[in-house]
Amino acid sequence: MPVQKFRSIEDMNASPVQARPGDAVERFLRHCARYWTIAPRAYPRGVFRFRSVEEAQRARRQVAASRTNP
Repeated sequence: MPVQKFRSIEDMNASPVQARPGDAVERFLRHCARYWTIAPRAYPRGVFRFRSVEEAQRARRQVAASRTNP
């Protein structure tokens, strides 16, 4: 893909995006992989049942604490 030079931001926004046909899906998948690498899933998987609201709130606080302290 060649390098392009622009004189202003308006020129840059007006230029068409250069991409190969059929490259959209691969590009989307690369972006998804990059996103999950940067922002991994923070919540435990599964469905949980709690006996009380207090127990659910305690579990929520534990998840929030584990997210802030890697």
